[in-house]
Amino acid sequence: MAVSASMVKELRDRTGLGMMECKKALNEANGDIELAIEELRKSSGMKAAKKAGRTAADGVVATKVAEDGSYGILVEVNSETDFVARDEGFLAFVQLVADKAFADKQTDVAALMSGDLETAREALVQKIGENISVRRIEVLAAESGVVDSYVHSNNRIAVLVALKGGDAELARDVAMHVAAVNPRVARGEDMPAEVIEKEREIFTAQAAESGKPAEIIEKMIEGRIRKFLSENALVDQAFVKDPELTVGKLLKNGGADIQTFIRYEVGEGIEKEEVDFAAEVAAQLKG
Repeated sequence: MAVSASMVKELRDRTGLGMMECKKALNEANGDIELAIEELRKSSGMKAAKKAGRTAADGVVATKVAEDGSYGILVEVNSETDFVARDEGFLAFVQLVADKAFADKQTDVAALMSGDLETAREALVQKIGENISVRRIEVLAAESGVVDSYVHSNNRIAVLVALKGGDAELARDVAMHVAAVNPRVARGEDMPAEVIEKEREIFTAQAAESGKPAEIIEKMIEGRIRKFLSENALVDQAFVKDPELTVGKLLKNGGADIQTFIRYEVGEGIEKEEVDFAAEVAAQLKG
């Protein structure tokens, strides 16, 4: 039986799967939509496993903080496209992950995903037709202060901040600053030695071209190192909501100090394969 476009559309509407998968299933079922659905359901586990090989570099980040501000969690859940990252079913799954991680204070992704959450993930992969993965989780606790969070409106950047002293509003303001400015460390002394040495090498090469005496060059280099640290250390940065204040001064005014912060940005560090979608569709149709 010939498979028509309307049949493919109906199967796609009923299953939420991709066009080419629906067409293939209908061909194998000789145009029987109910049989095609039955066979697709049987292969759902296999399908989810196959999808796991595809790069999931889009998605969202989410946070959840205890009402008393004692701790919070930060999670990143990835999809292949930003379209899926806005899907209500995907966002509901992300909330399930965040709730479970929060309840268990769990940072081990494999341990978190054993059981019902993995079943829910596979079902979502089957429905949406994209690989979905929980990439990372962190828990942050306040030692003698408060934890709060900030999530950027597009759910692509999220920050947890732990303060010593202070209150939730102050922690939230600092978290917003971290989201916007992306400092490398909390304080200059926290900067890894290898990072400073690399910057020193760059500044040395730049200063050498000036032709100035060695002692002047050394002062130039040290000045540039100090500037680099102040630009990349949270407490030395101008506060985004009031550039007249440094974040360190803001914290001092609020009777607080920074304990630490965690910043997630969706897909950071993932090498995403560039795909020519037009060529991919043409190849599928040709096949």
